[in-house]
Amino acid sequence: MADLKMPDVNSVMIAGNLTTAPSFRKTTNGTPVTNFYIASNRRFKDNTGQWRENVCYVGVVAWYKLAESCAENLHKGSAVLVDGELQSRIWKNEDGSTKNVVEIKARRIQFLNKRHPSGELMADAEEFDNASPDEHHEQPPAPEETPASTPDPGKSGAANEFSFGYENLKL
Repeated sequence: MADLKMPDVNSVMIAGNLTTAPSFRKTTNGTPVTNFYIASNRRFKDNTGQWRENVCYVGVVAWYKLAESCAENLHKGSAVLVDGELQSRIWKNEDGSTKNVVEIKARRIQFLNKRHPSGELMADAEEFDNASPDEHHEQPPAPEETPASTPDPGKSGAANEFSFGYENLKL
């Protein structure tokens, strides 16, 4: 039997609302990083025909210019569409216990809230690429971690580059 190789695929796309304000900071070498959680709701009918709702809470980490854009434009309740990959991190707490987390490392985040005339974000789609250099950074424990891959820096993050069908979403 021939040796089969599983393809290397790690891609996630999820829409949801921020459960808290994003947490922005810089690593020890000055790299911007933002973390936040989103709640993604799924409505379905159960066996009795009753509508039910299932909520999935997912952590998201953004780096570089994407991190700065998230910190400037997002707040608790903001609607976003996140495109990225799953990553896991393990670290030891001060008490010696081991912690493990699986989160989405964002490549692109589309803001789904409209802009107010004042310039404040409220669902016009705006997208930013998470361009990062090929260097690896030493990180303190959670939630900072070095990006493992580098998106194509030549790609443009222009708004409306992709249509995900959320343009007329009423929130």
